[in-house]
Amino acid sequence: MSLKSQLESLLFVAIKPLAVKELADQTKATGKEVETALQELVNDYQMADRGLALTKNNSYYQLTTAAANSTLVQDFLKDETSAELSQPSLEALTIIAYRGPIAKLELDRIRGVNCSLIIRNLLLRGLIEEKFNKSKEEYYYTVTSDFIRFIGLSSVTDLPDYAQLNKAETLEQTLAASLNPLL
Repeated sequence: MSLKSQLESLLFVAIKPLAVKELADQTKATGKEVETALQELVNDYQMADRGLALTKNNSYYQLTTAAANSTLVQDFLKDETSAELSQPSLEALTIIAYRGPIAKLELDRIRGVNCSLIIRNLLLRGLIEEKFNKSKEEYYYTVTSDFIRFIGLSSVTDLPDYAQLNKAETLEQTLAASLNPLL
């Protein structure tokens, strides 16, 4: 698998812009090799009539939608964020509510699938927020104050059976005991 392919995959699943150093660490390549491959990707996206673009801000890169499609994308996201939450989104939101702050990798492990798109959707809706833990070098997710107010509580600890479910070890335990009360 080429370095460009690896970088494109990492940028596709990332929720936030990624630093060259972080990309180099993940791909076991040098910073110079990563910079060169990223510039090739930028050129690839610019040369073709593509729906995606690779944007650079200082030493951070992010895969984004093409500027020419901004109105289309905004309309779609408006519809997407106003529709009802899917069952997988409800499951992820429940886990985040009861287990937060929780790392994406832990959420993925509990659910058994990659939750990048679900996290993006929940972030867009303002239901969860992310914070970077410098010592562990990963993002952690918690529900927002807006979510807590929306469900009529004053604190996340007011969720039904919070003390017990905050320690639950499996998706089945967490969801079986908590999904229905949230709905």
